[in-house]
Amino acid sequence: MKEFKMYTDLCFADSFADFVETEKIGANDFVLTNEFLYEKYIKPLALPCGVIFLEKYALGEPTTTMVDEIRAELPQKIDRMIAIGGGAVMDTAKMLSLHTSKVKTEALFDLSPDAEKPTRSFDVYAIPTTCGTGSEVTNACAVELVSLHTKRGLNNDLMFAKKAILIPELIFGLPYKFFATSSIDALIHAVESCLSPKATPISELFSEKAIRMIVEGYRYVVANGRDKWTDKAGEFQIASTYAGLAFCSAGCAAVHALSYPLGGGYHIPHGESNQLVFAATFRKYKEKKPVGKLNQLEALLGELLGVAPEQALDTAFRLFDEVQPRKPLREFGISRDEFRGFAEGVMAGQTRLLNNNYVPLTVEDMVEIYESIY
Repeated sequence: MKEFKMYTDLCFADSFADFVETEKIGANDFVLTNEFLYEKYIKPLALPCGVIFLEKYALGEPTTTMVDEIRAELPQKIDRMIAIGGGAVMDTAKMLSLHTSKVKTEALFDLSPDAEKPTRSFDVYAIPTTCGTGSEVTNACAVELVSLHTKRGLNNDLMFAKKAILIPELIFGLPYKFFATSSIDALIHAVESCLSPKATPISELFSEKAIRMIVEGYRYVVANGRDKWTDKAGEFQIASTYAGLAFCSAGCAAVHALSYPLGGGYHIPHGESNQLVFAATFRKYKEKKPVGKLNQLEALLGELLGVAPEQALDTAFRLFDEVQPRKPLREFGISRDEFRGFAEGVMAGQTRLLNNNYVPLTVEDMVEIYESIY
């Protein structure tokens, strides 16, 4: 049986000050954010609650060590954690909200039948400041497991934020590259969830709307210049949330799975590592199963790009590369000798994602995907 999940209240605020006034932020609340966001939007309001800056513990995406260090510094009583930032901030807050007697974050990834079930220590209010991740409305997080030197995803319904609050003013100052890589991530969420065998008619509505909004936004950016992306900031933000609602139920698939060794081993940002394998993965899908649900995606992209369906994927990937050019894997210091290990690790450790593939991929298929983008 398939299901569509939506446990989070979705809210809209004109400004961060509007949110603070409505929610009556108090001394038992706690803010997790980045310092540059704090200085611009939070500090002027003189909130009575505590605050932690994520970058104090590490730069880049979350690791289990980083989450453990933050957990050790939290006050004993928190009613609500206000997570203001991108996917790293929101995912970290969601992991911090879960508690086990073992304390260590890696214990959350023990899914064996006799493992201790976590409980939720406090509610999370998620406020995204990028155009990607969709973490504000999902029960998922991704983190580098330091002991394994790879990224892993975790799904737990206790990690749904109590509220997600969209505030367009918070993303206007986003540097172009962060806009590009985060929105590419949102697009991949929408595309993978659209083709997932777990997709439902409701999730497909959100997937297709997100694809439409992001592709139309990209065409506007390419036609009018990179600095004009903020004209569409609100549309990109809501498209990311639509994509999050879609993949929360239908799931992501091989693109995310194949990107995890790149992000975990070489610390390539999540959206960028996804884009590196995106086109090659879908070309492999097309090679293995040219007739199927993929044709619906080709028809949608063809409509949006004004080309025949059989030209749609290649035209779309050229557009995405105009928005954010890709580099070959060799430029990240990755060696061909690692590809089989990457593929075998994905096959062994990412079944949660691979089960959502449009078509099954073998280890050899995955090695060929890495080879094609070297």
